[in-house]
Amino acid sequence: MSNIISDKAVLVTCGLPYANGKAHVGHLRTYIPADIYVRSLKKNLQEVIFVCGSDTHGTPIVVNAEKLGIAPKELVQKYHVHFDELFKKMDIRFDAFGTTDDATNHKRTLDIVDRLIEKGYVYPKIIEIAYCPQCTRFLPDRYVAGTCPHCGEKARGDECDQGCGKHLEPGELKEPLCTICRGPAEYKEQEHFFFRLSDFADFLVKHLENLGGTLNARNYALGWVKQELSDWCITRNLEWGVKFPGHDDLVVYVWVDAPIGYIAFTEQWAKANGGDWEKFWKGDCPIVHFIGGDIIYHHCIFWPAMLKGAEYSQPSAVVASGMLKIEDKTFSKSRGYVVWVEEDYLDQGFHPDLLRYYLASYTSHTKEVNFSWNIFQDKINTELVGVMGNFLYRNLLFAYKNFGAVPEGEIDPQVMEKIDLTIDEVKRANGEYEFKKAADTAMSLASYGNSYFQSNEPWKLIKENRDACGRVIKNCMQIAKALVLLFEPITPASMEAAWKQIGMDSDVHTAVYDEANVHVVSGTELIKPEILFTKIDDEKIAEMETISSKRVKAAMAKEAGIKEVEIMEYKEEIEYDDFAKLDIRVGKIITAEKIRKSKKLLRLEVDIGDDEPRQVVAGLAENYEPKEMLGKTVNIIVNLKPVKLCGVESQGMLLAADSGDNVSLLTTDKEMEPGSSIR
Repeated sequence: MSNIISDKAVLVTCGLPYANGKAHVGHLRTYIPADIYVRSLKKNLQEVIFVCGSDTHGTPIVVNAEKLGIAPKELVQKYHVHFDELFKKMDIRFDAFGTTDDATNHKRTLDIVDRLIEKGYVYPKIIEIAYCPQCTRFLPDRYVAGTCPHCGEKARGDECDQGCGKHLEPGELKEPLCTICRGPAEYKEQEHFFFRLSDFADFLVKHLENLGGTLNARNYALGWVKQELSDWCITRNLEWGVKFPGHDDLVVYVWVDAPIGYIAFTEQWAKANGGDWEKFWKGDCPIVHFIGGDIIYHHCIFWPAMLKGAEYSQPSAVVASGMLKIEDKTFSKSRGYVVWVEEDYLDQGFHPDLLRYYLASYTSHTKEVNFSWNIFQDKINTELVGVMGNFLYRNLLFAYKNFGAVPEGEIDPQVMEKIDLTIDEVKRANGEYEFKKAADTAMSLASYGNSYFQSNEPWKLIKENRDACGRVIKNCMQIAKALVLLFEPITPASMEAAWKQIGMDSDVHTAVYDEANVHVVSGTELIKPEILFTKIDDEKIAEMETISSKRVKAAMAKEAGIKEVEIMEYKEEIEYDDFAKLDIRVGKIITAEKIRKSKKLLRLEVDIGDDEPRQVVAGLAENYEPKEMLGKTVNIIVNLKPVKLCGVESQGMLLAADSGDNVSLLTTDKEMEPGSSIR
């Protein structure tokens, strides 16, 4: 589908990263192309607002928080900060980056849900919900697993993730199992609330037929809509999330409040910048969603139907990326086929621009990307270093050494024609979400520049005809200027340095494509150029492959139950002053009991030598019976801020050793009085 061309502002969003784990290369498959697209639009004089945020609700977050013995809010805050900082390191620049737990999103979600209720698009219904008799709790989404009723493969409670990929409603799974205790679940009746998705079938067909973006998104969604659409259960049995109106025991399903985050983040941008969020969500300014290929169903079916029902504007385009493989293996964190952006890439000294270029230029945006360290090395060394970097450095170094400034001379009309044709083709490719084509086209101009430099032999001309040599170098400088403008959306930090090396004192990030038609100014002083891209050597790639291989072996060993091979990674170093801030004391457990709503948590009272015992919530119920805890001498951190876990306030943290499959409380080797200091 063609680009969104508008004389109005354009809103671009990215699918929200889930605040439940670290960023991996698969995440960047969406965010880097979106950032390239936004930068390219701005270079084409298009006003663009770019928003995103953390998806902070849903059962996986609650499950993980319970496993770690912390509150969901603490977990999501940690990963929200992680993603926010990492995107900035990768030069992905959002105008607003919020979280779906922000008050703005709670308010906007309730507004939309109330509108849908008022219009009769939401109704109550008694349904069967998976219930675990052993854990005595209802089991929403990831708390239950079983067999897909459509294809017979193993599936999660909300999605057939290993089979047909179909969204699953509560109660649909066959042979349900509780994912907490692994025991059999049963179905019990309970009232929940449904969105009349079936009422929007005709609307969705028309909407999708006119939807811009990538064909994979449109065609996939049309295939589902033309089948029978079922109404959609939009409530869950959780405490963490946006409360459903009038029902404190229910929250809205995460796929209701997550996309509404796009609206809330636009509101936050508008409030901070004096803008108007309604021109996008209640007006006619275009909206472009960049998403992963695994969430097309939600963005092209559920989301537009909700917006239509609540009388909000519809997305203009949905751009869906292909999936990711690691070393030609299916991406899998549990099996070790993963590349973590921070520890495996940035912390290893790789520049953000190299990965940006690789993901943009490897293949078409809608096709599957294979991340391989060898292919990565070859693309960087052959293309960025050997073609682009080589042209810029050899030309600029020659100009600096022999002229010290941009030399005199006319720009060859054929050179300008080549520049104009290249820029037009890059604009067109980016507008059609063909980022590989755009990168390849821009790189072809660098190849042209190398040929132009080589064929004119300036190293000979400088001895025979200095003026003629100056004309050649000035034409090369003009090509270099165009290249920097074309590559800025892909490799922004490197092009910022290159812009200064060609004598420009403006901001390359706000410079537009049309500036490539403005001739470089003779007499502009040049600085000594530095090499922008350096070759990645074989030793570094071998090191990275060793890290990857160890991770895969460790995952295989863990799956096979071979504990000895498991790799334990060290955390980052801290100063002694950081450790000294911890107030750790000896305590004695005087009461212990299970927390009714959790299988993993115990409520303890610990004597630490004060007048009153400390109440502590510990994730030890799977390792210790309450009666085993009584009288134990423990080590407890007493100056942590209190947090609530399953509604119970915890006023400290016990120290324990964890080998992965075994947990043991840390104690003293001599009898110590409660309150004794640990140092």
